[in-house]
Amino acid sequence: MAAIAACVALGVPLSAMREPLMAFQGVARRFQVLGTRRGVTVVDDFGHNPAKVAASIRAAHLRVQATGGRVLAVFQPHGFGPLKFLRTDFVDTFAKELAPGDRLWGLDVFYAGGTATRDITSAEVMADIAARGVAAESAPSRKWLVERLAAEAKEGDLILIMGARDPSLSDLAKTILDALSSRRKG
Repeated sequence: MAAIAACVALGVPLSAMREPLMAFQGVARRFQVLGTRRGVTVVDDFGHNPAKVAASIRAAHLRVQATGGRVLAVFQPHGFGPLKFLRTDFVDTFAKELAPGDRLWGLDVFYAGGTATRDITSAEVMADIAARGVAAESAPSRKWLVERLAAEAKEGDLILIMGARDPSLSDLAKTILDALSSRRKG
């Protein structure tokens, strides 16, 4: 909308905007749909704070509404300090936004270096979320998580990978998509 408004302000006719806007594929890692396999959609998302996580989960629910599917969410915190500071907000957000049939897995905190005190874990936060009645658990490894998601996902589900700063999250999402392709239905 901002691009359209800017073009209109510069006198660009709407007809000249159609083709470029039709070609726009969105911003990488902002609810980026990587593909669908076996009826399961995999989305890579930059959601990393409670407000962004809430928005991503809401978008995922809108997407699965027609299929009756679930949101299978994966979250990787992007630092020990932010996780500690926002712990209560993350717990509240996941507890409020995830539906009863949804699932949540937490990956280890992404550590980019520095002098951060490592006095909180993703597993502790997942336990807090689970205590609020959400099906939430810590993933012991990425390999385990990929296998678990490939086995757990059903037609109509959406797998939502969320986190920031870790460039390997997109690769994880693609690995999950590939695992869905290689796993048989049923």
